[in-house]
Amino acid sequence: MNSAAIKKPYVAIACGGTGGHLFPGLAVAGELKRRGCDVAVLISPKDVDQQAVKTVTGVEIYTLPAVGLQNGNYLPFIASFAQSLFVAWNLFLRRRPDAVLAMGGFTSAPPVLAAKDSAVKTFLHESNTIPGRSNRFLSRFVDAAFIGFPEAAAGLLTKNTVVTGTPVRARFSPELRVQNFEASSRKLLGLDPGLPTVLVVGGSQGARGLNDLILSALPLFTEKNWQWLHLTGVKDFEIVRSAYARLGLNAVVKPFLAEMDLALGAATACVSRAGASSLAEIAAIRLPSALVPLPTAADNHQFFNAAAFEKTGAAKLLDQKNSSPEKVAVFLTELVTDESSRTRIQNALAQWHAPNAPVEIADHILAAIKQGVRPEAKPPIGAEMKLKAVA
Repeated sequence: MNSAAIKKPYVAIACGGTGGHLFPGLAVAGELKRRGCDVAVLISPKDVDQQAVKTVTGVEIYTLPAVGLQNGNYLPFIASFAQSLFVAWNLFLRRRPDAVLAMGGFTSAPPVLAAKDSAVKTFLHESNTIPGRSNRFLSRFVDAAFIGFPEAAAGLLTKNTVVTGTPVRARFSPELRVQNFEASSRKLLGLDPGLPTVLVVGGSQGARGLNDLILSALPLFTEKNWQWLHLTGVKDFEIVRSAYARLGLNAVVKPFLAEMDLALGAATACVSRAGASSLAEIAAIRLPSALVPLPTAADNHQFFNAAAFEKTGAAKLLDQKNSSPEKVAVFLTELVTDESSRTRIQNALAQWHAPNAPVEIADHILAAIKQGVRPEAKPPIGAEMKLKAVA
């Protein structure tokens, strides 16, 4: 490696576990790369991460052996945490980053803790109104926290917070709405370019309950000349596909779709969970939506995300447990056919779009790197264990 390359700022971004952590992290990685930085992206072994990074170029990709805490099963979580910590230490011994940014979730803590041992600048980003457990823990160690909602500051232990909004990738933009993107996206997805289109997406964790809610309401839409794009998750694919076929509804049903810009761009209206990253993309595209918070989300954070959007007129809120098929039909009919309502919602969504979020985050990180003087790195205890990251 030549001396010019060594002088480049080197930033590691821990952003694996869910699309809600990964895609905002990739947006920041793209901005830092554009600014001349070397970037490493640290992800989890989960399929959503591994599939998403296949098309990512220009950055280093490393997999940490981290797993989330599920059903109170602490042993695998603790073991994978320790392994991930050693992997991060080993990576940083080979080339120490100038800064580490954690995007939340179970991949975030090990890189930040490994970096703090060498006095590297550390940051976190919290997308949700209520910070997750990992970010609450890390907030006592980082130099600064970037937040998507102002309310999140109260749940963090650092006083150094900056409201940036949630980063979205460059291809999510309101300009798509004025470039005939709806028709072209529908063609690419096998849909009729001229028909109103309802997108249904439950995300990686919450597809089942959302699928059941929509399936219960489908008989009320048989007389409407609409079409549907339904992303079901793997487990419910056949059940959902059969339901549309049985009712004779025009639908493209897929278990998963990586090109969410096409899905959102093709839609007239959307039914979605209320993860912060999904909301940021909905706001960027200006897509009228009914939000169905995942009831089992930690600290019920999706409800508070959705409530913030509803309070400002930027979305409709549907409670999964208490919403009837008739209520679903009323909401979707308004979102698809009532132009005045659609315009109000689209105007309200503008305040939730933060197109400069990746730029602001990169600005703060690079300014901190420029101001900081790093001491010589000391190998942490146990770093002699040469665990290699899986690229």
